[in-house]
Amino acid sequence: MNRYLLFAVQPYCYPILRPLQQAILNRGDEVAWFLHETPNLLTADDAPLLESIEAVQQYNPVAVFVPTYWVPDFFPGVKVQVFHGFDPGKRSGTRQEHARIRGLYDLYCTQGPNTTCIFEEKARQHGDFKVTETGWSMLDPLFQPEKGKSFREVIGTDKPIILFGSTFSSTYSGAKKLASTIKKLSQTGRWHWIINLHPKMDKAVVETYKNMQSEHLTFTDNTQDTMPLLRAADVMLCDTSSFFLQFLILDKPVVTFNTAVPGPALIDVHNVEDVEPAIEKALSRPLELMQSIKEFANQLHPYRDGKSSERVLQATDNFIANQMAYLKPRPFNFWRKLKMRKRMKYYRLRGVKF
Repeated sequence: MNRYLLFAVQPYCYPILRPLQQAILNRGDEVAWFLHETPNLLTADDAPLLESIEAVQQYNPVAVFVPTYWVPDFFPGVKVQVFHGFDPGKRSGTRQEHARIRGLYDLYCTQGPNTTCIFEEKARQHGDFKVTETGWSMLDPLFQPEKGKSFREVIGTDKPIILFGSTFSSTYSGAKKLASTIKKLSQTGRWHWIINLHPKMDKAVVETYKNMQSEHLTFTDNTQDTMPLLRAADVMLCDTSSFFLQFLILDKPVVTFNTAVPGPALIDVHNVEDVEPAIEKALSRPLELMQSIKEFANQLHPYRDGKSSERVLQATDNFIANQMAYLKPRPFNFWRKLKMRKRMKYYRLRGVKF
């Protein structure tokens, strides 16, 4: 029986790590959580919480699964990066932000071909980690049977559903500029709107959308489980949020407003008056657009079986058994390790204080 650790430092880590938790338990192995600087959102259905670094070291996991960019080197076990989202390419217009190598991870479990190729090239350059394409654990529930009522049934509509999602970054967010347009379109009653904003969104903007709720517009601040929203919606309106990438994987059309990453799989507009005709076009599902979406989605995340978490575990097993011994030594990264110890108030290195 193997032991695994789930390391969460942000609320968005929970829906990424819970499918892995379930896959571990299904195998008959043990799993525990460690939380740092994030609210405890664990329930009675979740695995135990380890409340100290000493407890983690005593637990002695064979692997630590991490969705974010850092993990303590003083945790036992191989460090496995499972990513906190798709990279929409905000910084450079290309999807390379996730590929910054920080010298902390032994194994990267990539989501699809367009990121695998980037990390494999990095692995050849560095030689101190491995890469396996597994798909993304967070999306497993999206391709598994839905439990309970669908979101469409919950809101009680048979109209086309438009899902609006937006990034919190003021540079890339269209939420402020689109508010009056969305309100006006919702008042026509042609479509039902669902609003789901990034948890870090400006509170004033959030209140604006909350106050727009009506029989044709539903605001939801549940960012822990967005799968029902993705399933229910027919079209998404977005900007440069990675949220729209999840929607494309379902072979559904997305209208973007001034996105930093335009392409043939999107209908991108630059003026608020173009939003309505763009949504109408998206609802008609033009053949050329739908083919572009399919091709893009297959490069982004070709897995539709809901078993990416199982592949992550298999990749981890294979890494420990067959690959770990052949890696080059990793640079010591003294300053990065010192910063992590300061952050976690832990000042030991291999049992010796420094």
